Amino acid sequence: MKIDRLLGIITILLNNERIKAKDLAEKFEVSIRTIHRDIENICIAGIPIVTYQGGGGGIGIAEGYKLDKNILTNDELDNIIIGLKSIESISYNANIKLLLEKLSPKQGDIISVSNNMYIDLTSFYKINLPQKISQLKEAIHNSFEVYFDYFSDKGLSQRHIEPYFITFKWSAWYVFGYCKLRNDFRLFKLNRISSLKITDIKFKLRNVPEERLNLDNYFNNEEKVVTMLIDRCYEYKIVDQYGVDSYEITEDNRIKFNLVYRNHQYAMEFILSLGDKVYILSPDSIIDELKTNSKNILNMYK
Repeated sequence: MKIDRLLGIITILLNNERIKAKDLAEKFEVSIRTIHRDIENICIAGIPIVTYQGGGGGIGIAEGYKLDKNILTNDELDNIIIGLKSIESISYNANIKLLLEKLSPKQGDIISVSNNMYIDLTSFYKINLPQKISQLKEAIHNSFEVYFDYFSDKGLSQRHIEPYFITFKWSAWYVFGYCKLRNDFRLFKLNRISSLKITDIKFKLRNVPEERLNLDNYFNNEEKVVTMLIDRCYEYKIVDQYGVDSYEITEDNRIKFNLVYRNHQYAMEFILSLGDKVYILSPDSIIDELKTNSKNILNMYK
């Protein structure tokens, strides 16, 4: 878009003493003639542009002209840049790069951004994630329905939904929408989605009940507890997932831990991940299930 290109040119000129029109044309993938027209429009807008002749010449902003960067404090600017870089990790949007160029000061500028924090919102399926998010954003913006294959504990199913928003929650990305198969609002994990396709079918926004917007309700099974003793070699794992105040150390130097869960499958996967370094104290139903699983594993390798 022209306005984005104009803002981009202004940003580059503010952070460079001078630059050649040819280099600007290559960066924005337009002709040199278009760049010259853009420079004229920038001048009309009141920003003084100077053309330098000779081998070291180019285009620059008149000396002494500055934008007021005191609108934001250093901490505020720092936080904005961290947030933009986090979004950039899962987005191909060129406008984010442009905005980062505007906000990130050049070497020796008055504002110093420490750049000592980086948040990567992707995951091990990084290659597919930005494309899915980009497609869903397009569908949401244009109110287009989408189709996709979805993998769940009940198997593979084909879903047809009206997408409403994308969210990052519980360390994963989800899309919230109205599912035509279930005739209800549902939450779908992006890494379980494949063969995503945007249709040309427009949908009208439904009135979403407030309780359906509370995403925690989508895991509203009854809360249960498993009490266990864990070898201290896995203390780091408990601290990592539940915090240093989530357990106690017993007299025989083991970890006594209460796993509070709503999803039974998750609880079993967690327990099994501890191998022979965990001893279940209660409930008996979990102990019986572990015995059955262990017997099945042994029989499989006989």
